Amino acid sequence: MENKKVLLGMSGGVDSSVAALILKEKGYEVIGVTLQFCDINNSVDAKNVCDLIGIPHFTYNYKKEFEKYVIQNFIDCYANQKTPNPCIECNKYMKFGLMWEKAKELKCNYIATGHYAKTEYLGRYRKICFKKSK
Repeated sequence: MENKKVLLGMSGGVDSSVAALILKEKGYEVIGVTLQFCDINNSVDAKNVCDLIGIPHFTYNYKKEFEKYVIQNFIDCYANQKTPNPCIECNKYMKFGLMWEKAKELKCNYIATGHYAKTEYLGRYRKICFKKSK
């Protein structure tokens, strides 16, 4: 049987909370993870949600890595008259780098987040960008 174990990036907000519940209802073994990037402890809500729906939750401190790969890159870009895009660096090094390494350590075959949680089925699933209200 296929490993249905997934590491889910948890902020404790609506999108990641709903993603956790949907994945669990679909039969996945979900592990919630909060990556801490600064001194603000944002893992309390995520842990509470995970406890409520009955999945484990872990918080990993990646302040130094965030400073090195995201913040310093932002500063270097500005210093060299370039337009920084911290999301690209964060996705590359944090979400799909360090988070994927944690997933492998925990024997997960998948990682997921609540980003772009709104989808629509039109012959296949597609992401929906949020539209401005009129």
